[in-house]
Amino acid sequence: MRTSLRRRLPAAVAAVAVGIGAATVAVLAPGSDASAASGCQVAYRINQWSGGFVAYVDVTAGTSPVHGWTVTWTYSAGQQITSSWSAQVSQAGVAVTATSMSYNGELAAGGTTEFGVQGTSGASNPVPTDLAVTGSGCAGGTPSTPPSPSPTRTASPSPSTSPTRSPSPSPTPSRSPSASPTTSPPPTNPPGGCGSAVVCDGFENQAAGTPTGDWAVSYPSCSGAGTATIDTTTARSGGRSLRVNGAAGYCNHVFVGPTRSLTGIGPVWYARFYVRHTTALPPSHVAFAAMRDASDGGNDLRMGGQNAALQWNRQSDDATLPEQSPAGVALSMPLPVNQWTCVEFMVNGTAGTMQTWVNGTDVAGLHEDGTPTADVDRQWLSRANWHPQLTDFRLGWESYGDGADTLWFDDVALGATRIGC
Repeated sequence: MRTSLRRRLPAAVAAVAVGIGAATVAVLAPGSDASAASGCQVAYRINQWSGGFVAYVDVTAGTSPVHGWTVTWTYSAGQQITSSWSAQVSQAGVAVTATSMSYNGELAAGGTTEFGVQGTSGASNPVPTDLAVTGSGCAGGTPSTPPSPSPTRTASPSPSTSPTRSPSPSPTPSRSPSASPTTSPPPTNPPGGCGSAVVCDGFENQAAGTPTGDWAVSYPSCSGAGTATIDTTTARSGGRSLRVNGAAGYCNHVFVGPTRSLTGIGPVWYARFYVRHTTALPPSHVAFAAMRDASDGGNDLRMGGQNAALQWNRQSDDATLPEQSPAGVALSMPLPVNQWTCVEFMVNGTAGTMQTWVNGTDVAGLHEDGTPTADVDRQWLSRANWHPQLTDFRLGWESYGDGADTLWFDDVALGATRIGC
């Protein structure tokens, strides 16, 4: 069995922030002045479980703009990085170097960006104490006092995964939810925390009613009683969301997708959206997200539910991920009701692999790694050389029998690197 199927439990969380000068790390001695630093700051915090961890690293500019940055540290307990996001990360023995990407190397004065790494660890996983950041604009700072540990990010059972941010470009702290009605004109700013995403939209530019402009309603195959509208009474952030009234029975298909071209994303897609719904996923097959696959005759790659748990479904041959065995379904999870849930996924058309996260945690049964595994991706990989070429993205509702639901979607992002929650 793949090690990715082991269940992980959060063990601890730690954080450290160190102020630095141009090329050295400065650690406060007792009694030192802890006034605000004019140089760059770097903060490191972790979620860890038995044998593994995810670390989130924040780089903050001081009083000068930054034009490219590099963060270095060393591990003291044999930690090994297995993946990273939002930075070019390399490890040589115990030494780690992380360099900014083209899209996050420029920081305004006081601005912050975040990257992350995932790795393996032994019995202990101490936080590095020699964090240092260099870069144009990072010189000349007074170190700040290390903050207290950050709140633990929830880490539910998960196979080893990429954070594909995956774990993912690391999540930017989310804005406070709001469910208040609003009649004010739509704001023009997209939701934060999208990095270099091609699509980054919280529907705030939409007026109440039928989606227009950047979003369009479609009824694949056939239409029925399903509807999709912009809602101004329920939102995760801001004052608007996409509401889908999904009707039961076959042929009540309704979806909403971005009107802009998504070809610039490339062969590897990462998606992040928040969803809230009222009714538990039914035993029968339903879908709430779909993408057309040009390499599969234009058929859809669908995300939804079956047997009351999240699943992927391939329209052309009805293959599912995970397999619909009791053991396979147990490796997935239900979609929580009456609360906002962050759903992320990665579809790698080059490697023919897929990965899914719920609230930042990899879902074992929704992780197709290219190696057939009973109850997980054996059925999916029965088709040789599956390499999807995705061309669009739609959120909505599609039922094939029983199952009605009301869903809200918000803060949608699509890009070539993990966006995060």
